[in-house]
Amino acid sequence: MNSRFFTAAGIMLGTLLAASSWVRGSVPDLLDDAVQKVARDTDRWAYTQEVVEKDPKGKTINTAVVRFDPSKPYAEQYAPITIDGKAPSAADLKLYRKKGERRGKSAAKQEQEGTNRVNKTVGELMDMDHAIIAEEDSQSVTYEVPLKKEGNTRFPPEKFRILARVGKASGAFERIEARLREPMRTALIVKIKSGEASLDFSQIDPKFAPTPVAARGVGSYSILMIPGGRDYEVKRSDFKRVKPYGDNFGVEIGPMKAIDF
Repeated sequence: MNSRFFTAAGIMLGTLLAASSWVRGSVPDLLDDAVQKVARDTDRWAYTQEVVEKDPKGKTINTAVVRFDPSKPYAEQYAPITIDGKAPSAADLKLYRKKGERRGKSAAKQEQEGTNRVNKTVGELMDMDHAIIAEEDSQSVTYEVPLKKEGNTRFPPEKFRILARVGKASGAFERIEARLREPMRTALIVKIKSGEASLDFSQIDPKFAPTPVAARGVGSYSILMIPGGRDYEVKRSDFKRVKPYGDNFGVEIGPMKAIDF
């Protein structure tokens, strides 16, 4: 089971990235504005992230509290504070150091390969040009954004529904959701029965656009007829404005690579 669908890892759900090579088409103005606002703040917040994973019965399986700082060298960007309620072990520290190193290699690889990579993120697969209004009230507009078929090896467009809510007053994202429409099989022995994920945004500083502050993912599956499931919750706090380490080397990641479930 690919946990990336249930976590907003790198939350998620990171964020949306901008690139000078991104050609805008007929993207709705309000949606386009929201993308641009989030894109400008990518990797400019350090924060403490708490992740809680539960089994289908609601029992906590794993917890982790980690400080993430994108201004530091990649190997130092993830600093675990507690793992399962305890001080991180030497193995934990090594694990998160490698996680940071992989992030650096991934950034370089993404810049080099552009959109030719096999495993594209949800953000890259979102077809903004064909977004339609799903709901609207006096406060916000919710867009249904279809997924592209070309180059999509992870999320069959007909199986997933993506909704993005944008506040009218702020012109910024409030929430992005992904939901599995119907059961699907990812391998001969693995069947995903249900799944949904969400990413919530909030304004940390009135001078800057809202940023992702919480994510949730829940799903059920079966492997060789044996049922299973996971429930992830991610919360971010203690934000601090920083300069991305990648800026020191002119690293520019392509559009919307950092938003993923």
